[in-house]
Amino acid sequence: MNTSNQVAAPAASYDYLIIGGGMVADNAAKAIQQTDPNGSIGILSDDPDEPVTRPALTKKLWTDPDFEFDQVWLQTVEQTGAQLITSLHVDSIDPAAHEVAAGDHRVGYRRLLLATGAEPNRLDLPDDDRIIHFRTVADYRRLRKLSGPGRTIAVVGGGYIGTELAAGLSQNDTRVIMALPQNRVYEDKFPRALADHVTELYREHGVELRTGTKITGGSADQDEIRLTTDSGDDIVADGVAAGLGVAPRAELAEAAGLNVDDGVVVDEYLVTSDPDILAAGDVASYPDALLGRQRVEHVDNANAMGSLAGRNLTGANEPYDYTPYFYSVLFGNRYEVVGTLDASATMIESWSDDHERGVVYYLDDDQTVNGVLLWNVPDKTDDARSVIKRSRTGKLELDDIAAAIDF
Repeated sequence: MNTSNQVAAPAASYDYLIIGGGMVADNAAKAIQQTDPNGSIGILSDDPDEPVTRPALTKKLWTDPDFEFDQVWLQTVEQTGAQLITSLHVDSIDPAAHEVAAGDHRVGYRRLLLATGAEPNRLDLPDDDRIIHFRTVADYRRLRKLSGPGRTIAVVGGGYIGTELAAGLSQNDTRVIMALPQNRVYEDKFPRALADHVTELYREHGVELRTGTKITGGSADQDEIRLTTDSGDDIVADGVAAGLGVAPRAELAEAAGLNVDDGVVVDEYLVTSDPDILAAGDVASYPDALLGRQRVEHVDNANAMGSLAGRNLTGANEPYDYTPYFYSVLFGNRYEVVGTLDASATMIESWSDDHERGVVYYLDDDQTVNGVLLWNVPDKTDDARSVIKRSRTGKLELDDIAAAIDF
């Protein structure tokens, strides 16, 4: 824990109060400091740690030997002067009183930002420190201690977190058993040939794949974790890292009477159904300028939306007209995504002669582009957004899509 900037208790009130201590809170506080340097900022977080660059917890800390743990801290307080109170759970919001309740504290606000993020979906397993539903700095520390030479980690889930952790652990002298319901890695997202290629990459790096497998239960004793599967074959490991998706932490908003529908519903200015309460990041359902209403759980959105939320808290009144992208790195292969990937959709593919680089376009039922996958094709996310926009406005013909992005 980075403890040097903790405040023991919140003030009676703040001009700007942020609930949540992640990257959205960090970006919002920094934007507030720039636009209203005299405004008081409070951040209430139930996490014991200060804001960190969360992607590093599944990427660079496992794969980049030059990236040190101390580089994860975002230095929110040092750069903003905000008061950060960690390990403090907010119990309720009273919009009429402009006040939140957090334990024994009542904290007033002029304007409030909900940056509560999302909660990992959980397996029905014993409560054991060796079973990690991966999300936080504390989770990273626990997994790091469990991993290493002679240790076995079971990674459950074939989504973004699961695939990154399995890749990272396997590159850190750890035996990895990866259980996923799909028959191939990313078969629900990637074209068949690419899914086959990625699956083989995992096997080449020593990952033992249990494809087509669901975890049905498990047990823990002093020596091991034992997972039971729907196929009847147990998985025995020293630890479990689960990446099974997340659910938005919208309970506070719902209890406060705000509009909630797969997250806290906001308008293009990130304002909720209460004009003095904004929401941003994983918890916010917002009207994307290109794709319609979305809820996005990735870092690019946290950065861009958090910054805009901070400015709008101070009265900037700017629309969120940015379509974020997502990226991941698997065994040295970087891919970036704009929009939605669905392998059941019609796909148009364009690949280099060696098939090391490529672009995949995903089409809706009406034959317009709804998603773009950039495989080892850097610096083209703006082009991908342009393709989606041109396709949806009738300015890009179907026959021209394959050559729309030059690489």
